[in-house]
Order: sequence, then C-alpha cells, then structure tokens
Amino acid sequence: MTSRGYCYKDVLPFTTLVTMECVNVGLNTLFKAATVKEFISYHVFVAYAYAVAALLLLPSPFFSHRSRVVPPLNFSIICKFCLLGLIGYTSQITGFIGINYSSPTLSSAISNLVPAFTFILAIIFRMEKLALRSSSSRAKIIGTILSISGAFVVVLYKGPPVIVTSFPSISLRQPLRSPGSNWVIGGLFLATQYILVPVWYIGLVQMMKEYPAELSVVFFYNLCVSILAAIVGLIAEPNLNAWRIRLNIALLSILCSGIFGSCLNIAVHTWALRVKGPVYVAMFKPLCIAIAVAMGVMFLGDTLYLGSVIGATIISIGFYTVMWGKAKEEMDDDNIEIGNLESPSAQKTPLLQSYKNRGE
Repeated sequence: MTSRGYCYKDVLPFTTLVTMECVNVGLNTLFKAATVKEFISYHVFVAYAYAVAALLLLPSPFFSHRSRVVPPLNFSIICKFCLLGLIGYTSQITGFIGINYSSPTLSSAISNLVPAFTFILAIIFRMEKLALRSSSSRAKIIGTILSISGAFVVVLYKGPPVIVTSFPSISLRQPLRSPGSNWVIGGLFLATQYILVPVWYIGLVQMMKEYPAELSVVFFYNLCVSILAAIVGLIAEPNLNAWRIRLNIALLSILCSGIFGSCLNIAVHTWALRVKGPVYVAMFKPLCIAIAVAMGVMFLGDTLYLGSVIGATIISIGFYTVMWGKAKEEMDDDNIEIGNLESPSAQKTPLLQSYKNRGE
C-alpha cells in the first residue's frame, strides 16, 4: 500500500473520527445548556438542526450526478432513505426520552454496548469476518470487550481523586439515578436507542452500496429526518411559541448542531463507514467517554478520579487491540490478493488463451 493509500484508509479515518467525538462532546454540552436555560423542546431542536444541515447540503445531489454515475432516484431508493431517516430519528427521540426518565450517565453506560451490537450485526450481515483461529478475529473480540468494560468502569466507578482542580466547574458527571427518575423505563428507552444505532450503521453501509454518493445520501437523510421531526414536533408541540427561536444560546446550539453535527459529523461517519466498515466506526463510541472526561478536566475544571484513569486506560488498550486486529485483517487480505495475482494459474491462462487464438 502506498503512503497516500495508507493515509486515506488508516490515518484519515482515525483522525477525523476522534475529532468528531471531541466535537460531539462539545455539542452535547451546548445542547444541555440550551435546554436548561431556554427550555427548548427536543422535537423543535431536532427539526431545526436537521433542516439547517439539509439546507447546507442542498447542492450536493446536483454535483453528485455530474461527477459520478449514480442510479436515478426511483421509488425504491426514496423509500430506503425514508426508512433510514425513520431509524435515525427514532433513535434520537428514544434517547432524549430515556435521558429524561433516567440520567445522562445511564445513557453513557448503555451506549457502550453499541460496539457489541454492531459487531454481532456485522457478522450476521457478513460485513465482518469471524474465525476464532485467526489472531485478527480474536483481537477484535477481546478489544471490543475491553473497550466496553473500560467505559463501564469510567461511568460506574469513581474512586479517590487523582487531580483536584482549584476553580469551580460544571461537572459532566451526574448521578446514575437522580431523584424522581424512573430507571427501568429510562433504561428501556436508552436500550432501544443503542440497538437502533447499529441498525442505522448497517443500513447506511447498504445504502452506500446502492447509492454511492456520500454527500447526497447525507442530504436525503437529513431532509427525511427534518420533515419527520417537523410532523411529529407539530403534534407534540402544537404551541407555535415553542417554535420561535431568539438570538440566544438556543439558536447557537441549533446552528452548531446542524453544521457540525447533522451535516459534518454524519458526512464523516458515512464516509468512514464506507472506507472502514461499521465495527471500526462503532469502536469510537466508548472512546468518547474518555474524551469527555479529559475535556472536562482540561476545560471545565472537573476533578480527575482514579476510576476515570483506570477506565480510560482499559478503553485505550481495547481500542488499539481492535485497531491492530483490523489492520492485520486488511494486511492478510492484501497478501491473499497479491498471491492470487502472482499464482501460476493466473499467469498461465492468458498464455494458453493467446496460443489458442494463434492456432485459430
């Protein structure tokens, strides 16, 4: 593999996905501030944020049809876009409802199951190879388990403080079960969300095979979600005053979420899903908890606890174990392809064919 190919297939996906997880932590913090200070409805928030992303990506279908060969928009493809939008929208709404019934910490804990669900679905749909005798497959399994375990350690185990900051902060940590919460109902909604996320990953990969234009897929997805969110939102929030957004943190949160979340983040994930596959992308989910802890200590003045250090270390070991397994699997596939090209049978066939043609 050339240096350019290595950068495109390995360095760039890793760098962009880590960057997007950092951006997501900031967007989540901004969304929490907007909902607490301005009491904006999440139905309204989702509708506006996805509408902003759809407007930004509006020219993409025209450029896609000019630059590459894509199939025409028939009824079947439109229905698949709508189904993909329905899955994504349902995932987000169930997540918001689950957090309202429980807490963000429980949401973070259950989100760590996304790599496991994605790995199982990818094997079922034959997007991932599983051979227990292969060291790459064993590395992916062990790494996935380690990453999930480390994320649970960060969320559920506090431990003694390691670094105590001297200035007040807004902590990213919240109790697992806040007063008046319904943990069982919240957990069911959150489990539904994080079962739908791997289904969305798999569906997006299949959609990219049928309609190979990343930005166009992201545009139609955002358009479907914004329309669906507007319909549901008007039923859930019939008061038009709830849809009026003033020049405050709510507007800033909507614009940032639309530009960096619904537009850029989904576009990067769509591209990474096509290049590296769903399991690779899902492995960054536990990593975001370690990123949130690090950003909380550096920028918000959170206290660093021993549980966070231990959990982040386990997450890192598991994450890089999976990365090693994926890299070795790709290297083995490349060696097999090179071996097939250099095999005697592959070289004899054209020669035999040429002699046959000369005889004729």
